[in-house]
Amino acid sequence: MICAMLSRFLSGSSVSPPPVEPVPTVFPTIQGVDIAAVFVGKRIAGDFYDSIRVSHERVLIGLLDVAGRREDNRSLMVAAQEVFRTFGVQLFSPADINESDAMTELCHRINRRLIDVCCGVHSCPAFIACYHERFGTLCYSNAGHTPGLLRDSTGVAELASTGLPLGLFSHATSEAPTVALAKEGSLLLVSRGVVDCEGNGRSGSFSLERVKEAFKSATAGSACSLCDSILSAVADFSGKSPVCDDRTALALIRSS
Repeated sequence: MICAMLSRFLSGSSVSPPPVEPVPTVFPTIQGVDIAAVFVGKRIAGDFYDSIRVSHERVLIGLLDVAGRREDNRSLMVAAQEVFRTFGVQLFSPADINESDAMTELCHRINRRLIDVCCGVHSCPAFIACYHERFGTLCYSNAGHTPGLLRDSTGVAELASTGLPLGLFSHATSEAPTVALAKEGSLLLVSRGVVDCEGNGRSGSFSLERVKEAFKSATAGSACSLCDSILSAVADFSGKSPVCDDRTALALIRSS
């Protein structure tokens, strides 16, 4: 082995380091809430999710979709996660904060970091939310992402886009409204690959409307099983068509 390494050194060749990936997410324990994410197949595009506890009563959640193939955009995913984790804690850890202002600032920092890393523009739709354990509220920013879906006893509501995708304009801002997550209510986030999935022998894509219908009818008791039910519905729709984009679902269910 030593001879082989010496031979490579003398010949000028080197062993390339393994590609850097985002830090794997371990969802924090949230009082009265179950949270999970599920993806299918091999990661081929820019989907990634993350969640961290930023204070004793706040948890950050994010689902981002960096445009392009994974082998080309890993550095952008890593950079976005570093800002999400570092500045997420700095901005949301104080007890007395304006969550909307903190969310807007966090998105602005991720946006600028993406532009700096790629030395230009690179689209990154993102849905980022802060869940407040004591109040059961979600302060969120939807930067050009697939709408989040909020389900309660009255039905399913869309949390539509509040701004442009991150990574495009250096001074772009995104609004950050706050919504209540009712007891027994749930939040569902899905990536573009879920909505745009094409059917096997059917016209059109799976679409957000089909996601909403699957969400309405889902009786899953856990966040993981809810994600599984949504992705199973997509798989049934697509049949044996090859997976050509990432398919990710993230769910948060409030039990108390």
